[in-house]
Amino acid sequence: MSNLTRYDPFSIDPVSDMFHGLFRPLRGLVAGEDEAPVSIRVDVSETDSGYVVKADMPGLKKEDIDVRIDGNVVSISATVERKKEQKEGERVIRTERYTGSSQRSFSLASEIDAAKVVAQYENGTLALTLPKKASAERQKIEIK
Repeated sequence: MSNLTRYDPFSIDPVSDMFHGLFRPLRGLVAGEDEAPVSIRVDVSETDSGYVVKADMPGLKKEDIDVRIDGNVVSISATVERKKEQKEGERVIRTERYTGSSQRSFSLASEIDAAKVVAQYENGTLALTLPKKASAERQKIEIK
């Protein structure tokens, strides 16, 4: 049986639930300078021979990106270091650049052949070509 609740048309609870995530995109602007995350947005597509992953990581150097493969799990992490350079007599009015790190992990349906992975980083986009590992061939067993 379900519980019955009394409807209150003047209650503000449904309104607060509706606007719960409305201001979430502004969180990075309002938060302190060390709290803004590095954003990693990922597109994954599958072919017969493997997977193609495209990750948007603008403003990074390829030395700051780390990709790890463990079976069928792909982990992408990035670290951003901001060097504080302030000249004498200069004061900072606003800063939106930050120092931080982010990690993104996801699993795929098939295991990846880590020895044949190709990774390229160009114009803020990391492109990974992840070939599927050849599955063990099925072998017919003769019954005696």
